[in-house]
Amino acid sequence: MNILLIILIIIIVAYLIFEYAKKKRISNLMQALSDNWGKPKKDNYFDFKNISRYFDNTDSKFNAFHIISDKTKHDLDLDDLFEYIDRTSSKIGQQYLYYKIRTVGSPQELTNFGNLTNEFHKDTALRKKCQIALSQINSCKSYDLESLINDKPIDTPGYLKYLYFTSFLNLFLLIAGFFNPVFFVFIIPIFIFNMVYHYKNKAVINYYLNGIVQLLKSLKVAKSLASYKVIHKYFDDFSFIKSIEKIRAKTMFVSLEKNFDNELTSIFWLLFELIKILFNVKILVFYSFIDSIKTQKHSIEAMYIFIGEIDSAISTASLKDDILTTCTPTFSLEKNISFKEIKHPLIENCISNDLDLNKNSMLLTGSNMSGKTTFIRTVAINSLLSQALNLCFAKEFTAPFSKLYTSIRITDDLSQKTSYYLEEVLTAKELIDASQNDSPCLFILDEIFKGTNTIERISAGKAILSYLNKGENIVFVSTHDIELTELLKKDNYQLYHFSETIENNKLYFDHKLKQGKLKTYNAIKILELHNYPSEIIKDALEVKEKNFS
Repeated sequence: MNILLIILIIIIVAYLIFEYAKKKRISNLMQALSDNWGKPKKDNYFDFKNISRYFDNTDSKFNAFHIISDKTKHDLDLDDLFEYIDRTSSKIGQQYLYYKIRTVGSPQELTNFGNLTNEFHKDTALRKKCQIALSQINSCKSYDLESLINDKPIDTPGYLKYLYFTSFLNLFLLIAGFFNPVFFVFIIPIFIFNMVYHYKNKAVINYYLNGIVQLLKSLKVAKSLASYKVIHKYFDDFSFIKSIEKIRAKTMFVSLEKNFDNELTSIFWLLFELIKILFNVKILVFYSFIDSIKTQKHSIEAMYIFIGEIDSAISTASLKDDILTTCTPTFSLEKNISFKEIKHPLIENCISNDLDLNKNSMLLTGSNMSGKTTFIRTVAINSLLSQALNLCFAKEFTAPFSKLYTSIRITDDLSQKTSYYLEEVLTAKELIDASQNDSPCLFILDEIFKGTNTIERISAGKAILSYLNKGENIVFVSTHDIELTELLKKDNYQLYHFSETIENNKLYFDHKLKQGKLKTYNAIKILELHNYPSEIIKDALEVKEKNFS
C-alpha cells in the first residue's frame, strides 16, 4: 500500500513539475512575442533553399495574377528584403510568406489579406494566441510538410500483393503453431523474405517521415487556429480539417517510430519492429497512407495555405508597428502613380521622396552616386509589397494594380557565351513581350543599353522606351544620356533628376528628387577630387567645352 502511495505521489509531483514548466515556457514565449513585436528577427539563419521550396515547387503560382521572376528577385535584392519583413512564427508561415512576395494574387484576395492583417494588428490577445500555436511548427523539420504537397507521389510497387499474402500466411502459421509447433518452423523463411522488403522500403518511408510527423503537428495547429470564431470571417471552408482527420490514424502509425528515440523505449522498438516485419505492417500501412495522401493532397495544401495566410498576416501586422512609416496602398484604375515620403526599408536613415505622375512615365537623370538606382528600386519594392502584402513603406501610395518587370542588374552569361549587350537585348525583348499583356505593367530600367556605342544606345533606347510607354503601362528609367530627355518629352515622359553640391572640395548629396532636367555634371569633378593629374582634368574640360557645350 505504501508503495502505491509513493508511486501516486511521484506521478502527482511529476505532473505538477510538467505543468509548471509548460506555463513557464508559455510565459517566456509571451514575453518574447511582446519584446520582438514590430522588429526584424535577430540572429536568424535564413535557409533560402528550404524557404523557397513551396514557391519553387507548387503549380498554384501559375494561377496567380503575376509571378515575380528570378531576374526581378535579383534586381531588387528580394532575399535581403525578405529577411527584413519576415516576422513569422512558423516555418510553414515563412515558406508561405516567401511565396506571397513572389506571387501576386487578385485584388480581392489582397483585400481579404489586408483585413486579416488589421484584425491581428488591433487584437493583441488573438495574435499572441495564434503565435503560440504557430510556434509548435517552427522546427526546421516543418519545412518538410511541403514535400507531401508537391513531391511526385511514389507508385505502389507490384510486389505489394505478395506481401499481403505472406502477412496472412504468417498469421495462419502463428495460429496453427499453437496446435502443432512444427508450423512455427515455416515462419522463419517467410520472416526473412519479409525482412528484405521491410528494409528495402525503409529508406523510402524515412524520406517521408518528417513530412508525416509535421502533418500531425500542423493539423493540431490548424484546429487550434480554426477554433477562434473571428478567424472564420476570413476563411469560408474548413472541410480540410475533417478530410485530414480521416487519415490521422494511419499518419500516427507510420510516424510512431519517431517516438522510439531513447534507451528506455528501445526494447519496445525492437518488439514493435519484429511485429512489423512479421506481418509487413509498416509497408502495407505506408502505401495505404500514400494512397490517402494522393486523395487528400488538396486538403493538405488547403491546410498549409490556411496556416501560411494567418502567419503571414501576423508578420505583416508586425511591419505596421515597425519604426518605419507604413501605409495601406490605394489602387488606381487610371495611369497614374503617386506617393508621399516613400522609403527603401533596407537603407538606414533613408531620405524619403514624393512623386505625382499622371498619365506619364518618368525619365530620371542625375549625377553619379546621387541615388537614381536606389530610387527606382524603392518604387519597385513598394509597388511589389503593395500588391503582395497590402502595405507600403510610405505615408501614401497610389498606383495601378500592375505586373512588375525590371532591368537593373545585367551581366555577361559565360555559360551561354552571350555578351553584356546581348544580355541587354534579351532582357529588353522580355519587357517588350510583356508590354503586350492586357494588364498594366510597371517597367523599371536602369541605364538601358550600356553595352553599346552612344549613338545606337540613344537611338535604340528612345525607340524601346517609347514603345514600352504605350497604353496603361508606366515606365521608370534612369539614365546618364541627357539626349534622351529631349527625345522622350513628346512621348509622355516627365523629367526628374537628382543633384549634388560641392563644398570644401567634397561632394554632398541630398538624395531629394527634383523635377526637370539635370543642369550640373560631376564626373570630371570627381576625377579632380581624387587627385587625378591636372593635365588630365584640363584636357577633359577642354574636350567637353569644345564638343558638348
